[in-house]
Amino acid sequence: MSTTTGIGYDCHRFADGRRLILGGVELAHERGLSGHSDSDVLTHAIIDALLGAGVLGDIGQHFPDSDERYRDASSLELLRDIVAKLADGGLRVRHVDATVVIERPHLAPVREQMRRTLAQALGIPSGQVSVKATRGEGMGFVGREEGVAALAVATLEDADG
Repeated sequence: MSTTTGIGYDCHRFADGRRLILGGVELAHERGLSGHSDSDVLTHAIIDALLGAGVLGDIGQHFPDSDERYRDASSLELLRDIVAKLADGGLRVRHVDATVVIERPHLAPVREQMRRTLAQALGIPSGQVSVKATRGEGMGFVGREEGVAALAVATLEDADG
Protein backbone atom coordinates (compact mmCIF):
# COMPACT_ATOMS: atom_id res chain seq x y z
CA MET A 1 0.00 0.00 0.00
CA SER A 2 1.39 3.37 -1.03
CA THR A 3 0.77 6.48 1.09
CA THR A 4 1.43 10.19 0.64
CA THR A 5 1.35 13.02 3.14
CA GLY A 6 0.52 16.70 2.75
CA ILE A 7 0.50 19.75 5.00
CA GLY A 8 -1.92 22.66 4.98
CA TYR A 9 -2.16 26.06 6.64
CA ASP A 10 -4.73 28.84 6.62
CA CYS A 11 -5.51 31.96 8.60
CA HIS A 12 -8.27 34.57 8.52
CA ARG A 13 -8.82 37.74 10.49
CA PHE A 14 -11.86 38.32 12.65
CA ALA A 15 -14.67 40.45 11.21
CA ASP A 16 -17.92 41.82 12.59
CA GLY A 17 -21.17 40.54 11.12
CA ARG A 18 -19.81 37.11 10.19
CA ARG A 19 -20.40 33.64 11.65
CA LEU A 20 -17.51 31.75 13.24
CA ILE A 21 -17.35 28.31 11.63
CA LEU A 22 -14.54 25.89 12.42
CA GLY A 23 -14.48 22.30 11.22
CA GLY A 24 -17.99 22.75 9.85
CA VAL A 25 -19.35 23.68 13.28
CA GLU A 26 -20.75 27.13 14.07
CA LEU A 27 -19.44 28.51 17.35
CA ALA A 28 -21.04 31.18 19.51
CA HIS A 29 -18.72 34.20 19.30
CA GLU A 30 -19.14 37.94 18.85
CA ARG A 31 -17.19 37.90 15.58
CA GLY A 32 -16.67 35.56 12.68
CA LEU A 33 -13.88 35.32 10.13
CA SER A 34 -13.49 37.44 7.02
CA GLY A 35 -13.15 35.78 3.65
CA HIS A 36 -14.84 34.86 0.40
CA SER A 37 -16.38 31.54 1.48
CA ASP A 38 -17.58 30.73 5.00
CA SER A 39 -13.90 31.23 6.03
CA ASP A 40 -13.61 27.95 7.93
CA VAL A 41 -9.82 28.03 8.48
CA LEU A 42 -9.72 24.50 9.88
CA THR A 43 -11.44 22.96 6.88
CA HIS A 44 -9.35 25.11 4.50
CA ALA A 45 -6.12 23.85 6.10
CA ILE A 46 -7.35 20.27 5.73
CA ILE A 47 -8.24 20.89 2.07
CA ASP A 48 -4.73 22.21 1.40
CA ALA A 49 -3.18 19.23 3.20
CA LEU A 50 -5.22 16.84 1.04
CA LEU A 51 -4.34 18.73 -2.13
CA GLY A 52 -0.67 18.65 -1.16
CA ALA A 53 -0.75 14.91 -0.52
CA GLY A 54 -2.48 14.39 -3.87
CA VAL A 55 -0.12 16.81 -5.66
CA LEU A 56 -3.14 18.76 -6.88
CA GLY A 57 -2.12 22.35 -6.14
CA ASP A 58 -3.79 24.48 -3.50
CA ILE A 59 -7.24 25.63 -2.45
CA GLY A 60 -6.97 28.90 -4.39
CA GLN A 61 -6.47 27.02 -7.66
CA HIS A 62 -9.60 24.94 -7.14
CA PHE A 63 -11.84 27.56 -5.50
CA PRO A 64 -10.54 31.03 -6.45
CA ASP A 65 -11.84 33.95 -4.41
CA SER A 66 -12.44 35.76 -7.70
CA ASP A 67 -15.19 33.24 -8.57
CA GLU A 68 -18.61 34.29 -7.27
CA ARG A 69 -19.73 30.64 -7.19
CA TYR A 70 -17.72 30.29 -4.00
CA ARG A 71 -18.96 33.41 -2.19
CA ASP A 72 -20.17 32.27 1.26
CA ALA A 73 -19.71 28.65 0.12
CA SER A 74 -19.74 25.90 2.73
CA SER A 75 -16.17 24.76 3.24
CA LEU A 76 -17.49 21.28 3.99
CA GLU A 77 -18.91 21.17 0.45
CA LEU A 78 -15.52 22.25 -0.90
CA LEU A 79 -13.90 19.49 1.17
CA ARG A 80 -16.31 16.89 -0.20
CA ASP A 81 -15.46 18.06 -3.73
CA ILE A 82 -11.74 17.56 -3.10
CA VAL A 83 -12.30 14.11 -1.55
CA ALA A 84 -14.23 13.17 -4.72
CA LYS A 85 -11.38 14.46 -6.94
CA LEU A 86 -8.90 12.41 -4.95
CA ALA A 87 -11.11 9.32 -5.32
CA ASP A 88 -11.26 9.92 -9.09
CA GLY A 89 -7.47 9.78 -9.01
CA GLY A 90 -7.44 6.49 -7.11
CA LEU A 91 -6.70 7.97 -3.67
CA ARG A 92 -8.58 7.89 -0.38
CA VAL A 93 -8.08 9.69 2.90
CA ARG A 94 -6.36 7.60 5.58
CA HIS A 95 -5.87 10.13 8.40
CA VAL A 96 -6.07 13.85 9.20
CA ASP A 97 -4.38 15.62 12.11
CA ALA A 98 -5.16 19.32 12.61
CA THR A 99 -4.45 22.11 15.06
CA VAL A 100 -6.45 25.32 15.43
CA VAL A 101 -4.59 28.30 16.89
CA ILE A 102 -7.22 30.48 18.57
CA GLU A 103 -7.29 32.58 21.72
CA ARG A 104 -11.01 32.17 22.26
CA PRO A 105 -13.56 30.70 22.21
CA HIS A 106 -12.24 27.46 23.66
CA LEU A 107 -12.86 24.51 21.35
CA ALA A 108 -13.02 21.70 23.92
CA PRO A 109 -16.85 21.79 24.12
CA VAL A 110 -17.20 21.24 20.34
CA ARG A 111 -14.07 19.26 19.49
CA GLU A 112 -15.86 15.90 19.17
CA GLN A 113 -18.59 17.46 17.03
CA MET A 114 -15.88 18.90 14.76
CA ARG A 115 -14.21 15.50 14.48
CA ARG A 116 -17.49 13.79 13.56
CA THR A 117 -18.47 16.51 11.08
CA LEU A 118 -15.09 16.48 9.35
CA ALA A 119 -14.93 12.67 9.33
CA GLN A 120 -18.28 12.48 7.59
CA ALA A 121 -17.15 14.94 4.90
CA LEU A 122 -13.86 13.05 4.52
CA GLY A 123 -15.62 9.67 4.31
CA ILE A 124 -13.58 8.13 7.14
CA PRO A 125 -14.26 7.11 10.76
CA SER A 126 -13.93 9.90 13.32
CA GLY A 127 -11.14 7.87 14.95
CA GLN A 128 -8.98 8.81 11.97
CA VAL A 129 -9.51 12.57 12.47
CA SER A 130 -7.64 14.47 15.16
CA VAL A 131 -8.53 18.07 16.04
CA LYS A 132 -6.45 19.92 18.59
CA ALA A 133 -6.41 23.54 19.76
CA THR A 134 -3.82 25.84 21.22
CA ARG A 135 -3.66 29.52 22.13
CA GLY A 136 -1.41 32.37 21.11
CA GLU A 137 -0.75 33.17 24.79
CA GLY A 138 -1.18 36.88 24.04
CA MET A 139 1.45 36.86 21.27
CA GLY A 140 1.02 37.63 17.58
CA PHE A 141 -2.21 38.15 15.66
CA VAL A 142 -3.87 35.17 17.34
CA GLY A 143 -2.86 36.28 20.83
CA ARG A 144 -4.20 39.78 20.13
CA GLU A 145 -7.46 38.14 18.99
CA GLU A 146 -7.15 39.55 15.49
CA GLY A 147 -7.71 36.20 13.80
CA VAL A 148 -7.45 32.43 13.78
CA ALA A 149 -4.95 30.06 12.16
CA ALA A 150 -5.04 26.33 11.47
CA LEU A 151 -2.53 23.71 10.41
CA ALA A 152 -3.26 20.22 9.12
CA VAL A 153 -1.47 17.09 8.00
CA ALA A 154 -3.27 14.56 5.82
CA THR A 155 -2.29 11.06 4.80
CA LEU A 156 -3.70 9.50 1.63
CA GLU A 157 -3.49 5.90 0.47
CA ASP A 158 -4.17 4.08 -2.77
CA ALA A 159 -7.89 3.35 -2.97
CA ASP A 160 -7.21 -0.20 -4.17
CA GLY A 161 -4.63 -0.85 -1.40
